[in-house]
Amino acid sequence: MAAETSQTLDRGLRVLEVIADAPEGLTVTELSTQLGVGRTVVYRLVVTLESHALVRRGSDGRCRLGLGLLTLGRAVQPALRDAAIPSLRLLADAVSATAHLTIAEGGDGLTALVVEPSRSDVHVAVRLGARQALETTAGGRAILAARTAAGRPLDPPWIVATADVATGGHGIAVPLSGVPGLEASVGVVAMGELTEAEVGPRVARAAGEIARVLR
Repeated sequence: MAAETSQTLDRGLRVLEVIADAPEGLTVTELSTQLGVGRTVVYRLVVTLESHALVRRGSDGRCRLGLGLLTLGRAVQPALRDAAIPSLRLLADAVSATAHLTIAEGGDGLTALVVEPSRSDVHVAVRLGARQALETTAGGRAILAARTAAGRPLDPPWIVATADVATGGHGIAVPLSGVPGLEASVGVVAMGELTEAEVGPRVARAAGEIARVLR
C-alpha cells in the first residue's frame, strides 16, 4: 500500500467489497480469513461500519451490507442517469426495443436504468430495480463474460440471450469497460428475435459512449 493512503480505510472498504460478494453474509471469522487480517481488527471495522449503517449483523452473527449504502447509492444514481439516459434513449428508438443498464451486485444484476422505445406499440417491460441472477439475463451474462475475459476485449463484444429468463424476451448486451469500480452492462430486450448483425454493433456503440462519459 502506498505510504500516503489510509490502511484502516482501505481495510474497511475491503470489508464492504468482500461482503458484497457474499449475499448469504459472512461471520467476522470468515471475513478475517478472507482478508488475511486479525479477527480483532476485523471486528472493530465491522462495528464501525455498523454504526454508520453500512453493515448489519443478523441474529445468525453473519455480516451483510447495510441500508446506509442505499443512501449513498441514491446520491450516485443521478450522475449515472445523466451519463447514460441520452445514449439509452437513442439506442431504444433505433432498434425499437427496451434499453437498460445493469449493474452487478455480487452474484446478481440490478436493473439501474430502463428506457422504453418511444415509437413502439409493443415492447418488453423491464422493472427498474429488478434483481436477477447474473446468469439468467443478457445483461448479467455480459458482465460474467467480461469477468472471464479479465480485461481482454470480447469478440464479438456482445452477448446474445435467445430467451431472457427474467423477461421472456430476446436480449443482446455489452459490458461496460474501462470504468473503475463499476461492473455493468448495456443491453436491449425485445419480444421477438433481434438481428444480431444490426443490433449488436448499436448496443456496443451505446456502451462505449456511456463508458466514455463515466470515466
